[in-house]
Amino acid sequence: MAAVPEIAGALDVLRLRGDFPVLGRMVNGRPLAYLDNAASAQQPGTVIDAVAACAKTHHANVHRGVHTLSQEATALFEAAREKARRFINAASTAEIVFVRGTTEAINLVAQAHGRPRLQAGDEIVISWLEHHSNIVPWQILCQQTGALLRVVPIDRRGVVDFDSYQALLGPRTRIVALAHISNSLGTILPIRAFLDAARKRGITTLVDGAQAVPHLSVDVRALDCDFYAFSAHKMYGPTGIGVLYGRERILESMPPWQGGGDMILSVSFAGTTYNRLPHRFEAGTPNIAGAVGLGAAIDYLEAIGMEHIGLHERDLLGYATARLADLPGLAIIGTAPDKSSLVSFTVEGIHPHDLGTVLDSRGIAVRTGHHCAMPVMEYFGVPATTRASFGLYNTRAEIDALHDALLRAISLLR
Repeated sequence: MAAVPEIAGALDVLRLRGDFPVLGRMVNGRPLAYLDNAASAQQPGTVIDAVAACAKTHHANVHRGVHTLSQEATALFEAAREKARRFINAASTAEIVFVRGTTEAINLVAQAHGRPRLQAGDEIVISWLEHHSNIVPWQILCQQTGALLRVVPIDRRGVVDFDSYQALLGPRTRIVALAHISNSLGTILPIRAFLDAARKRGITTLVDGAQAVPHLSVDVRALDCDFYAFSAHKMYGPTGIGVLYGRERILESMPPWQGGGDMILSVSFAGTTYNRLPHRFEAGTPNIAGAVGLGAAIDYLEAIGMEHIGLHERDLLGYATARLADLPGLAIIGTAPDKSSLVSFTVEGIHPHDLGTVLDSRGIAVRTGHHCAMPVMEYFGVPATTRASFGLYNTRAEIDALHDALLRAISLLR
């Protein structure tokens, strides 16, 4: 297993790129330029090796066996939970629930926390920026309980209107659920201010952190949120595993969302005694290797340093914004003053899907479509955008390649 590089100061990006096997690929005869990190980031060899080692030498179920392999698997699984706790500065591993990803985490909160508490006329507040995974679970909850969904508007920069948000917080507001960073526009919310306003009113808060944890240092105790959710595959880990952080006293008050093995202490036909936290919310056999891969991804990010990653990605964002601005007919959608490392744009007269196809022919991977944020597209009056999103291994040279490929696409398609 390759050693994780120790970085001081600016990132040695060319060295880091060597940690990611897929970046050596050729696509359509050209070197791959992977600019779709907001959808799913690539995995370094240390993560791939950690997942493979589970299958090769430690494959067994966790928490249930006295034999050596089960004990080893359990130790690796719970070590990953501790790494996740440390990564976001939770107070206890009891507050770290393994889930399939951010989507499942939000659904868990909606059903296990929201459904028993909400009544007809209660309100849930979200913003216009949200990913479908932070819209649909609350719509379902509203249908189940008679609660009402309130939506905070945004402006043409993609900034959430804080004054409107405060005006929406009322005596019947029970839950505020907000994205830390928009996946479609890159807007970074001043999330602490939003959370503070809700907490002063005794409102439960949830943060969708899927787009934040690969780019920012997250401290849930400093944020003082009730729930924080994120996914491993956005942060250079495997798919199918993520984390729900929940404040311990709130998790203790919640009934299980699913029933089955491992979430129980005793079962009889007369009744069941549920397990302690966090296992109460982890019914069935978990994604053990995925959790270990998540732990390896955390190790990788911490060895580099989130502050170094942030500096590098801000440079990429500034460079990409400047380079794309001179392309004929190109309009950047989302110009918030505080943005994460992505650029979402349209080109006059060219459908984003056609644009993406031409870029792919030149080895450049971007995302085209509504990015699971259809209300955002509706607000800006576009059916879709092209989104280039950057990670720690991307370079200015790849942005130059994107610029040149877009220029070619514009000459071919307009």
